[in-house]
Amino acid sequence: MKSTLKRTWAEIDLSALSYNYKKIRQHIGDDVKFCGVVKADAYGHGAVMVAEKLESLGADYLAVSSIDEAMELRFNGITMPILILGHTPKEQVDRLICLNITQAVTCEAKAVEYSEEAVKYGGTLKIHIKVDTGMSRLGYICEGDYFEHGVDGIVDACSMPGLYAEGIFTHFAVSDESGEECRKYTDHQLSLFTDVVSAVEKKLNKRFKIRHCANTGATVELPGSWLDMVRPGLLLYGYGEFAAKLGLKPVMTMKTTISTIKIYPAVTKISYGGLYTTDKTTRIGVVPYGYADGFMRTLSNRYSVMTSEGSAQVRGRICMDMCMIDLTDKPGVGVGDEVVIFGPSNPIEKMAQMADTIPYEIVCAVSKRVHRVYICDGSVVHSELMLRM
Repeated sequence: MKSTLKRTWAEIDLSALSYNYKKIRQHIGDDVKFCGVVKADAYGHGAVMVAEKLESLGADYLAVSSIDEAMELRFNGITMPILILGHTPKEQVDRLICLNITQAVTCEAKAVEYSEEAVKYGGTLKIHIKVDTGMSRLGYICEGDYFEHGVDGIVDACSMPGLYAEGIFTHFAVSDESGEECRKYTDHQLSLFTDVVSAVEKKLNKRFKIRHCANTGATVELPGSWLDMVRPGLLLYGYGEFAAKLGLKPVMTMKTTISTIKIYPAVTKISYGGLYTTDKTTRIGVVPYGYADGFMRTLSNRYSVMTSEGSAQVRGRICMDMCMIDLTDKPGVGVGDEVVIFGPSNPIEKMAQMADTIPYEIVCAVSKRVHRVYICDGSVVHSELMLRM
């Protein structure tokens, strides 16, 4: 749906996305496959538009969380390989096969279910085996005394009828964290993973086509972990310290406008709970951006947005649909003027640090009522609003 209201919108720069992809591709080289992670609606950027761009750029794979996310891409014309990282009920195996979607297999029970359903359907399900090397979430456990049992379980899964084990992967727990202990832990995960892969391949007497484990931090700093394919998530969208190391560009800029300006005398309480009280005559602007749009209440009375005359402090409690900003020393900023919530001129990393979170959470929290505007080479190429009418 298209919006006729210039309220609050996210500008998605597809040129920046292309730039980031090419820079990462240059970094890893042509011999390593590129899997673009587009789960959670491409981290709030719009999975279909991002996938279309990655497909046109020559990316090798896409990764999503669920079959619903995978089907959205297929039904919107995306034909490139798609890997589901999360669980899919066995009743959906026929759809996976029909739509040529790759499924992660995380344990013996899943392998058995998927095999039985694939045979029943009369097709072959492409799978990637997940190995738990220290994330302690999903995957075959192969640590310590569980090594041989885990390896044997993976070998069994790869040999089951109706399944084609194209790949094997693991997920690093702390490769995005700094410090010697984190580096040692990641090195251990990588070593365990490669040991598992070697043991499985030896027993099967064949090699997996795709071995992958490098997420954002590992893609930038651990070339030994690239193997056959990397899976950059936030890195692709240009946020965080690792993106800065590669000189990448932020893809999303969140903007809104000033809808109202009011002048209040000293000792006026602003917003819910009277969190802020004016200490002089104060010019307050109201902007239609609140926690229902993704603006975390923990940033109340702390965060600053960017105007044409510089940063403006948020005053008082952030509301569901709006917040107030201090324009006292910005006389040239008026009603209807644009305000940048985060973007190149107001880095998202600052917001994340202040909210004691990560950029992932902020972009994923951008709600469906925030209009997405897609820009390429400076021109609007598409716009959409997730609301139904």
